[in-house]
Formats: sequence, structure tokens, C-alpha cells
Amino acid sequence: MQFNHNDMNLQHRIDLMVALGDYMRSNESEWQEIKDKAFQHNPWFIPEFIDSAINAITENLLHKTLLEKWASFYHLDDNIPSKTVGIVMAGNIPMVGFHDLLSVFISGHDQKIKLSSKDDILLDHLIKKLYQLDPETKVKISVAEMLKDCDAYIATGSNNSARYFEQYFSKYPHIIRRNKTSVAILSGKETEKELLQLSDDIHLYFGLGCRNVTKIFVPQGYDFIPLIRSFDKFSYFKDHHKYNNNYDYQLSIMLMNNVFYMTNGSTLLAENLSVFSAISVVNYEYYTVENNNLNLKEEVDIQCILGNGYLPFGNAQLPGLFSYADNVDTMEFLLTL
Repeated sequence: MQFNHNDMNLQHRIDLMVALGDYMRSNESEWQEIKDKAFQHNPWFIPEFIDSAINAITENLLHKTLLEKWASFYHLDDNIPSKTVGIVMAGNIPMVGFHDLLSVFISGHDQKIKLSSKDDILLDHLIKKLYQLDPETKVKISVAEMLKDCDAYIATGSNNSARYFEQYFSKYPHIIRRNKTSVAILSGKETEKELLQLSDDIHLYFGLGCRNVTKIFVPQGYDFIPLIRSFDKFSYFKDHHKYNNNYDYQLSIMLMNNVFYMTNGSTLLAENLSVFSAISVVNYEYYTVENNNLNLKEEVDIQCILGNGYLPFGNAQLPGLFSYADNVDTMEFLLTL
């Protein structure tokens, strides 16, 4: 499909993104080759998880009705003076920076993107696909090694790199995102289906995303057996050499330090107060009804809380258009530039 518009108006930008979604859902050989290349380049991006990421983007972000509703919520129109936004993207899970690209594009601003070296194949290809759909997008979206001469910045990275970003971008309007993780609160009454959904929230993308659950809070006397069984869906992780190296390393540390652990042979469970856990490990902490130590909403390191009364199990890795990282409304930010 080729668009012939010189006028990059809002409806046209939405239509372009819908067309990109159609392409991402397709089995076109060129797209299949790119997905394969991305996996060869980064062994953490196994084909199954690339497809999970594509599915999450196309189904939760790239439908026309969803995009139109999103645009009308912010009263977007074509009178916004266009600025240039520099985006530093993370690369922990496939196309993790897509929401930023989409937000800036739909807002009407131009963008320069610095791709992560871990995830520079899929997104680069999709940007080129947009160029094919409408050459005018070359003005709106470019990929750059150095982000110079931008009016504002959005940067995602580790706590370490965030410190550098603060220095570099302090003079400009900016959103800087740090390490985050997600937790789940269990009552002990979860169904088998809910535990399988929680297992997805823990294991998808090998647990490398900030929306992955790395810690669970359980009641005193909690029976871990059904939960550990639900992890078996991902027992094939043992065949993944990078994951397995992490598992063996974490297990040996626990054995050396005499730490009590539970495992199904591919995922370790250990009691730990930290909300962050190592690859292959899920932390747990007990709570009592009297001593409900779950004042988690204030916890700065938490991206999502899953459980009854919170985000439903199975939804951690299905963010929608309004699911902004770190609860910082990207679109609101873009409209103030």
C-alpha cells in the first residue's frame, strides 16, 4: 500500500500506523527474515517472544478506533507547532521503544531516534517500512547515532545511564526513565488459570521487561506447589544457554550461602525483600493480614502491581495506548512543548 499525501495530517498519521500494524500482522517473507535476523543478533529475542511483542503492539496499540480515541482524548489537531524530539530507546525486550515512537508521531512532532544496539533491527525495518508507505515520513522520523539539535528528549535506560541523561538533557524538556520492575500480590485463592497467567507475567521475554513480575507477596502458610507447577510452561528455558547460565549461577550462589530455595528445574523461588530479582529468580515475601506491609503504590521502583484489585494476572505485558511507562504521560508532555 502506498499513500500519496503531501499533507501529514493527524488522520493520515493514524492511517499510516494502522497500515504498519497490518504489515506487522502479515507473514510477508521480508518481515519473517527481519524477525529471524533480530533473533540471530540478540539471542534473548527468541522467535516466540518477538511474536508476543508484535502481537501486543498490533492488538493493543495499532487499531484505528483505539488510535482515534487516544487522539481525541488529548484533543490533538494539526495546529501543534512541530518540534524535534530525541528518543533514546532501551533494548531489553523486542521493540520496547515503540510506544514512544508512536506517541511522538501521532502528536505531530518530528523525532530523532537512537536505537539500542540490542534492538536495532526490528524498529529500523519498521521505520523504513513507513518510508515506503509514505516518503514524507522521512521528515518526521529519522534514526541517528547522536541526538543533537533536539528541542526535547525522552530517554530510557538503567539507573546508571539515567544519571548521564540528567546531565546531558537537563537544559531541555525531558522524560528520563530508570530501572523499574513489577510485583504481584497473591491471596492463595488463585485459580490454576490465574497462576498460568501470572507465570506469563513472570516469564515472558525471560523476565527482562520492567513490566515483568520479579517479586510476589504471599500470605503466611502459602502453598507454593501449584505456583511452581505453573512455571513448567516455561521449563524449555533450560535449553536456552544464556538463561541456563544465569540459572546455574544463581543456584550455585544459593547453595553456597545455604539459602532456602524452591525450583521446578528452570525457575528459582527465594525469600528476599528486594523487588528486583536476578534472571531466573522470583523473589517472595510473606505478608500477614494484621501486618499488611504492602504500601506498594509509593514504591518508586514499581511499574505495575498485579493481583485482585490491581492489574489482572496475564496483563503485565499487554500495555495499551494509555499505559505510560513510569506513569508519566508522554502525550501530555509532548503537547506542552
